[in-house]
Amino acid sequence: MSTIRPYILQIPEDDLIDLQRRLARTRLADSLPGNAWDLGTDPQWLSRLIAYWHDHFDWRAQERRINAWPQFKVTINGRELHYFHVEGKGPNPKPLLLVHGWPGSPLEFLDMIDLLTDPVKHGRDPGEAFTVVIPSLPGYHLSYSHGRGGLSIEAMADLLKELMTSVLGYERFAAQGGDWGAFITTRLAHRWPQNLIGIHLNLLPLPRNPSVWARDEQERNYLVAVESWLKRDTCYIAIQATRPQTLALALNDSPAGLLPGSARNSRPGPTPARRRSRRPSISTSSSPM
Repeated sequence: MSTIRPYILQIPEDDLIDLQRRLARTRLADSLPGNAWDLGTDPQWLSRLIAYWHDHFDWRAQERRINAWPQFKVTINGRELHYFHVEGKGPNPKPLLLVHGWPGSPLEFLDMIDLLTDPVKHGRDPGEAFTVVIPSLPGYHLSYSHGRGGLSIEAMADLLKELMTSVLGYERFAAQGGDWGAFITTRLAHRWPQNLIGIHLNLLPLPRNPSVWARDEQERNYLVAVESWLKRDTCYIAIQATRPQTLALALNDSPAGLLPGSARNSRPGPTPARRRSRRPSISTSSSPM
């Protein structure tokens, strides 16, 4: 295990210039007949998002927002791990691990840091303060290790447990996870219950085998609906799980190609304001970190 290294995100200007050039040279596919969102991504919507990214998005402003919070890197079991670590302001802040999902990053939690670490500032009791730790999952963004393959849920959970206990010295901590992070957080609680104060999930990693729990018609109908949704909206899992290198070669060379994945759960909202509000976060997640 290496020593903890302070980290400041600073993308080289040449990379940002290259990004602008690639966006300007984007060639989109034609729209197919039918509802574009039923077929994947609406090319017209994507064209507007690319134009925003090229003409209006300010990466340096996002960089300042990210660097406003203390960040660090450490190597655990040969894996480089990036994380935010912000001390709580209170008599006894509880350590809280926040685990993101896919497609996602620690940036999803930035707006929560001040609320969690400084409750008095927001009219709350100082006893509600948390010290937050927000890692980039191994293989994601700033936790990428060259030449290393992916990690299982179990291995990620073990690595995050090492970060919290052996590296940061928190023998007991709380954890929150959503999407892929929910699976990792659940594994943490199952494997290391003595170290967990408690967990919070905004996705339940339930078994889908109907023989396990589907006992009546309503539950069986629910499983049918889930299976239909899985076939329709999670088909990307098949190629990512079986041929990741094929997909990676294309997406790594095309910033416009990355956008549909980052925007998969952020398709246009019900109002123009909602649609505009999602643009900075989608562009940040797809930028060359």
